[in-house]
Amino acid sequence: MHLELGSPVNCTDGPFGELADIVIDPTKRRITHLVVAPHDDHGKARLVPIELASAEEGEPAAIRLRCSLEEAGRLEPVEEYAYLRLGESPDLEPGWDVGVESVLAEPYYGYGSGAGYEVAPTGYDPHVSVTYDRIPKGEVEIRRASEVTSADGHGLGKVDGFLVDDEDAITHFVLERGHLWGRREVTIPINAVASVHTDAVTLTLTKDEVGELPSVPVHRWPG
Repeated sequence: MHLELGSPVNCTDGPFGELADIVIDPTKRRITHLVVAPHDDHGKARLVPIELASAEEGEPAAIRLRCSLEEAGRLEPVEEYAYLRLGESPDLEPGWDVGVESVLAEPYYGYGSGAGYEVAPTGYDPHVSVTYDRIPKGEVEIRRASEVTSADGHGLGKVDGFLVDDEDAITHFVLERGHLWGRREVTIPINAVASVHTDAVTLTLTKDEVGELPSVPVHRWPG
């Protein structure tokens, strides 16, 4: 099954949304869950066990879930919000971990000058507003914006999707590389991946070795 990030996801009784992110067991290199969100509304994303998903035939291809829209809406929500002091981590229930996160607002210091140097006024709020995805403990989350880095430290592009076998084990991942015009996709075998962390993939291949791999034009889902 080809899991392309951004591809449509349908339930048995209608469209549910799109594939936003993928949750991986980094030790077994196996996909455990899909993060599926209604279009343009990640706040309503659900954590879908991979066992419910299969490839849907047709054009364009899509992912089909073996559940109804009502059942999908009862699956675990993904996105959470926290208001934290700088350096604090969200307080999670046992069995859960923090996946992809985004800072919504940073503290405003409003520095002013005084006696030849800048000073911070008293009374500023040392907190940040954070949204984060709640994922099973010990697993990692990959999204389309996740960076791919070569063995020699070069940023190569972004993750675009995964190929999985009948056991939901990852066989290849798809790298989108290049610039705005003429973007290309490269399919990289999973044994060329050195490590997978939330929002980051590091390869065992150098930048030049990746450049020698065959590539094809990037396909995009119609908006």
